[in-house]
Amino acid sequence: MQKRIVVYSHSMLFYWWPVWFAGFIMALLSYMSDQRLAIVPAGTVAKRDALVAPEGKTMPVDKATQDLIQPHLRIAGDKNLGVLFCMILLVVIFSTNVPLRGLWSVIAILVILFLAVLFAVAHIGDRTIWDIVISYLTLLDIRMNMGGYLFVSLVLFVLWCIVFFFFDKQVCGVFTPGGFSVVQDIGAEVKAYATLGMVVTKHRSDLFRHVILGFGSGDLVIQPQNGKPIELANVLFAGRKDKEINQLLKQQIVVAAGAQD
Repeated sequence: MQKRIVVYSHSMLFYWWPVWFAGFIMALLSYMSDQRLAIVPAGTVAKRDALVAPEGKTMPVDKATQDLIQPHLRIAGDKNLGVLFCMILLVVIFSTNVPLRGLWSVIAILVILFLAVLFAVAHIGDRTIWDIVISYLTLLDIRMNMGGYLFVSLVLFVLWCIVFFFFDKQVCGVFTPGGFSVVQDIGAEVKAYATLGMVVTKHRSDLFRHVILGFGSGDLVIQPQNGKPIELANVLFAGRKDKEINQLLKQQIVVAAGAQD
């Protein structure tokens, strides 16, 4: 059977899986905490087992029934869930928009480690910088109810699945002994090339995007013998694909040399 290697180029949305995954976890934890969010007017005071509205104000009522709105929105009592979710969102946004390849990724890690050590040993008064930072973080209170986590995660998950399993399949390269065909854009025409003299290389990895979020993904650059370079971005298991493709190209060279003899 003729060997055939298919390489799919994925969109940046692929790297957003930690956001919907974390959102589902936060929604589950919010449900299991079995606590409710009460919407009250400003100035409301909690006394024993009751919420007392300030004079002249009333608790919110349902406009249709005129009944008091009972606390029903499920929410976790731990504020750290919202903080963690926002941190994950910000890290994903940064890593998918600011590429740090090769030496830059190493520099970024060294800078993070240097700052971590510096904050641990440097003192302002009788407190380390980490103590000060952590004390300010404890003031950060971000909360979202279960429905908020579930809505964001479910919509993002559905979009992720549609893009990953359908649209990303439309952008690909197919290697066969002696031939290479590629579609670089959705709806674009298929372009065919001969593999003789073709060179395939893998770009340096972006540590955060390719290694941490992409499970070893990477960008492949295909250089035909006569033509412009073709880049297939965000290829899953790019290192393995690169080896398989180059092995196929070597076999083609051997076969061509044998045919000439």
